[in-house]
Amino acid sequence: MLGLLVLSISHAGSTPATSSPAVILAVGAPGEAEYATNFLRQVELWSEAARRGGASLVTIGTDSTETTNDRPRLQQALESASRDGDAALWLVLIGHGTFDGKEARFNLRGPDVTATELAAWLSPFHRPLAIIDTTSASAPFLQKLSATNRIVITATRSGYEQNATRFGKYFAEALLDPVADLDGDGQVSLLEAFLSASQAVAESYRNDGRLLTEHALLDDTGDGLGTPAEWFSGLRATKRPKDKAALDSVRAHQLHLIPSAAEQQLPEETRARRDELERQVFTLREQKAAMPAAEYYSQLEAILLKLARLYAENPGDQR
Repeated sequence: MLGLLVLSISHAGSTPATSSPAVILAVGAPGEAEYATNFLRQVELWSEAARRGGASLVTIGTDSTETTNDRPRLQQALESASRDGDAALWLVLIGHGTFDGKEARFNLRGPDVTATELAAWLSPFHRPLAIIDTTSASAPFLQKLSATNRIVITATRSGYEQNATRFGKYFAEALLDPVADLDGDGQVSLLEAFLSASQAVAESYRNDGRLLTEHALLDDTGDGLGTPAEWFSGLRATKRPKDKAALDSVRAHQLHLIPSAAEQQLPEETRARRDELERQVFTLREQKAAMPAAEYYSQLEAILLKLARLYAENPGDQR
């Protein structure tokens, strides 16, 4: 019984878990050999990204033992992870998913885990969470897992997009690819990886002469709606949600698994203050059309002056 709970764990960096990022990779049942190769390649890329980012790493589902039930291992990994702190926990689901019209499932070796069950396992967490579900039929996971202080990405926009997905491989590659650093600040944000991977997926289907059967979504506002990559031109959204829903992107662009040298040198309190001011600028810009011009520019100037003072105190952080 204890053997079922043994996890493949490696650590990069020596800081406590509550103040350093952590990555949990859950790899599902591959089914066919070609998928197994693909999934293992994604694990290699994520492992390298975790190493470079100084994150602890737990990998489930890749061992060659007689294990046939990874569900309790995933649950145990989440129960063992720190639930508080400022550093993000990255939960990555690699594999296949299904949807029966009511409940979405992540296909593990042994019993599957449903979106409802995973939501319950994650409910005790207060630290930032980045959840990347790269599986088919993954959209219902976004609706179930979305919450404050979380960023949720799914490979599909519907539970009925059930073909094997390509998104996961391109996302893992983007984390390590300088070309994915769209704003040139020396680091790839979660938003940049999402946009780069989505573009690569679309290009791969186009090159194969096939109809695109997966459309990734990103949610970082906690409303459970999600935003597709095609709403963006570069890092700026060119389309807005209906019913005045908040636009996803700003928090996802502030999270990096592999921070730049300048970002690493920034004190945590300063980083938190900078991120809050950047979110204020973003929110103000979203309200611009409904504000008198003088009031808008007055408020914008006040925030930008605070940012300028922060940058002056920390000259290495100029993004």
